[in-house]
Formats: sequence, C-alpha cells, structure tokens
Amino acid sequence: MIDSPALPGSPEKPITAKPHERHRVQRSKARAHYDRETVHAILDAGMIAHVGFSSDDQPFVIPMLYARDGETLVLHGSIASRLCNQLGAGIVVCISVALLDGLVLARSQFNHSANYRSVVAFGRATLLTDPASKADALARFVDALVPGRAAEARSADPNELAATQVLLFEIEDASAKIRRGDVKDDAADLTLPIWAGVVPQRTIYGTPLPASGIAPDMTLPLSVQSLIEATRDLA
Repeated sequence: MIDSPALPGSPEKPITAKPHERHRVQRSKARAHYDRETVHAILDAGMIAHVGFSSDDQPFVIPMLYARDGETLVLHGSIASRLCNQLGAGIVVCISVALLDGLVLARSQFNHSANYRSVVAFGRATLLTDPASKADALARFVDALVPGRAAEARSADPNELAATQVLLFEIEDASAKIRRGDVKDDAADLTLPIWAGVVPQRTIYGTPLPASGIAPDMTLPLSVQSLIEATRDLA
C-alpha cells in the first residue's frame, strides 16, 4: 500500500457496500465481501493484476504490476502500449487479483478445492500527463513493491518519463471472494482410508542474486534486507 498523500484523481470515496449487478458474486455467495477494508487488504497483498478490456470487439486480458493508492490502482507502461492508450481513452475496465493460500485435498476428487483471496474491480482509468506527478507516481510505485527502494535508486529522467504512461484506475465497484478453512467432504466419504487436508502455500523471497558488475563486497540495501526478513519466518 502507498502511504503518502493521494495522487491526483484518487479520491477517498467508499467502495460500494451494496453490490450492483456487475460485481455481485453469483456463486458461493457466503464467501463474498464488499467492504473497503477486505478489498484493500487483498489488493495490498498482491502485486500482479489481470487487466481486462475490449478493443474493436476483441477482448484482451493483460497481467500487470500495480500499486494501490486509496481507491485508485496505479498502472504504467510504454507510450506505444495498446493497453495504456485504450485505458487512457476512458473505456470501462475490469481488473482481477487472486492470491492462492493453500491446496485443499479431499477424499474425493470432486471435493478438491483451494483456499484463496480474490478481488474483481470495475472502473475507468485516466492518464497522468504532468511530468512531476508521473515521477512521483513511479517512485511511489517502486516503494509499494519494495518499501524504501525508491530512495536507493535513481529517479526517472525526462526521457524515461516521456517514454512512460502512468494510468490511475479508479475503483468504482469491487467485490472480494475468500475461501478459508478445512476440507468439505461428503459424509459418506469420511470413513474412506484416504488422506485429506490442507497444504498451505506462502510467498517468500530467496537469496538475492547481484547484477553483473556489482562489487562482491557491496552491502545489501536495507529495502532488500527488510523484504527478505518480512517473509523469513514463512520459509
């Protein structure tokens, strides 16, 4: 999550608590959540969003890194990007984020499942055109992925800013769906001599691999140290 003041075009307005037709969960409604806190928590835990849009009656779904800023998702891409140009024109967009938390292994094949958290959001995007706002957004984008990293790296120069489009996707409607807990086997299968249970899954960071040309004795930056430390106990 980005903690600094909101970017232009990212007002703190509540996500719709009462679901509209386009984002109402239809299957397994007991797993649905429409509150801002749940939606934000899932978005903050993820890094890759699948961005869906239609161009000339052809649908596309593109995976993209993102960062949340209030009720806005920050996306970026090349000035030649079809996605950025289409989204910047103000078309309706659907974005989804999914996190896998574990495999649920049942006694029957039919009842196998997964524990997960997901968000589906609808809205429109606007382009940031002011160079200073773009530079600020890109720096904060880096910090959202690796907290503290922006201060350790060179900021974007004018040529890089001119070659990059920054999109602010405003969340108009969003729903979350969560599956937690144990296996749900049929009563008739409970006595079968078959192992059943949940295999948890966690994301951890491994040993950093220095880039070519980095001095062997160069100290690992604090941002990377903190990133690794944050997931060390999950290994």
